[in-house]
Amino acid sequence: MGKVAVVTGAAGGMGRAIVARLLAEGHAVVGFDVDEAGLTEMAQDGFAGMAVDLMDAAAIKAAFAEIEGMLGGVDVLVNNAGTCFMSEFPEIPVDEFERQMTLNFSAAFHCCQAAIKLMAGRDGVRKIVNISSNGAYNFDVFDPPHYRASKAALDNLTKDLARRFASDKIAVNSIAPAMTETPLFGVLSEDVLAKAVAQMPHGRAMQPAEIAAWVGFLVSPAGDISSGNVIILNQGRDVR
Repeated sequence: MGKVAVVTGAAGGMGRAIVARLLAEGHAVVGFDVDEAGLTEMAQDGFAGMAVDLMDAAAIKAAFAEIEGMLGGVDVLVNNAGTCFMSEFPEIPVDEFERQMTLNFSAAFHCCQAAIKLMAGRDGVRKIVNISSNGAYNFDVFDPPHYRASKAALDNLTKDLARRFASDKIAVNSIAPAMTETPLFGVLSEDVLAKAVAQMPHGRAMQPAEIAAWVGFLVSPAGDISSGNVIILNQGRDVR
């Protein structure tokens, strides 16, 4: 059996592209999502979908325990699940703030805790790839502050874990894409979307498969020596 990879938010646009990439490279992939119908649609050899509520730390712990019993351990974790709520400061509701931070940051934190335990003793360099966002640092774009904060926290976690587990040969990196064509486009008004795409130097949004290719690179042996990095993908938009 190939290496075992866990992908969160597997049934979404970005998640499906990442799953497809890792399957093509010979990984056994476990996909977490609340979208059970979407996971069922993805059924194929090498893929196991697990209905997991990433807002629930206990559910995350139970899912990784099931993986341990089923597959013995984990070699790769891709924290892809996330969303962007669009309420503007200072009118962001408390529950929206909590949901934003829980899904974009806390879920990844708990997945890292569980996965690292299951990476112990596995061969080679194990990998964690966190899907962040240009919104963590680019304040020219439209992203609201609670979304920015959740992704900045994720990048900070990336750097801490990379340093903390370097001698254990666990490599941890963030990928920070700019405008990428996923179902999250649906949270934007037509005017905001048009303006965001117009700012991209190539005149188009990036595609999930393009981001998935970078995940594949980091997960491959070529990515063994990369750790603690936030890799910015934005067509050169923010070069000054």
